[in-house]
Amino acid sequence: MAENRRVNSASDLAALAALLADETRAAMCLALLDGRAWTAGELAIQTGVARSTATEHLHRLIDGGLLVERRQGRHRYVQLAGPSVANLLEDLSARLEPRQAPARGLRAAAVSAALRRGRTCYDHLAGRLGVAVTDAMTGAGLLDQTGGFALTAAGLAWLTGPVGLDPDVLRFGKRPLARGCLDWTERRQHLAGVAGARLCEKFFDNSWVVRIGSGRAVRLTLNGKAALRDLLGVPDID
Repeated sequence: MAENRRVNSASDLAALAALLADETRAAMCLALLDGRAWTAGELAIQTGVARSTATEHLHRLIDGGLLVERRQGRHRYVQLAGPSVANLLEDLSARLEPRQAPARGLRAAAVSAALRRGRTCYDHLAGRLGVAVTDAMTGAGLLDQTGGFALTAAGLAWLTGPVGLDPDVLRFGKRPLARGCLDWTERRQHLAGVAGARLCEKFFDNSWVVRIGSGRAVRLTLNGKAALRDLLGVPDID
């Protein structure tokens, strides 16, 4: 029985790896790390394939449990199946060895620089922005990374006090309140979990960050820079 379970686990793992082994499917999953729902047509344009090809890939990703389909009227959208899938993708990306980027245009270079500066990782902040917030919270005693990754009592009071989060939105079930997510550009931890998601939501609601175009990249607004200085003493992030 134990041997059968091992065989099944190995087979399931190989099947999961095969889903991400295709470059188009991997690109679709990375695009969906912005946490939003996309149509097949939008993902076809994003990955440079025909819509019929995109639909075929999406069916495989849905059947494999990495994506879910949402219907709204006559429109169909796909999203990552949940935070655990986003964590998996970000963790895998962070473990890739950096390599020399090929020559490319100014627009592509600008997009890459924007993603490194600040972006969403599913439903929380990542890039230099996410890491800077996490470091500042740790330095202020709001996060404890000594024995793992945990929100302190002071951190909970900070989120529900100065930040202004409703305590009810921090109630959690199976998802951890705070989780470290290895940042694929900074190679360091940024805050994920329920606290990371609600903090990111607050940043958007207060217009402290805004999206750059239609992708994952975000930028701090002037109000956001002021809020980070006031709340955490974080200097302007280049």
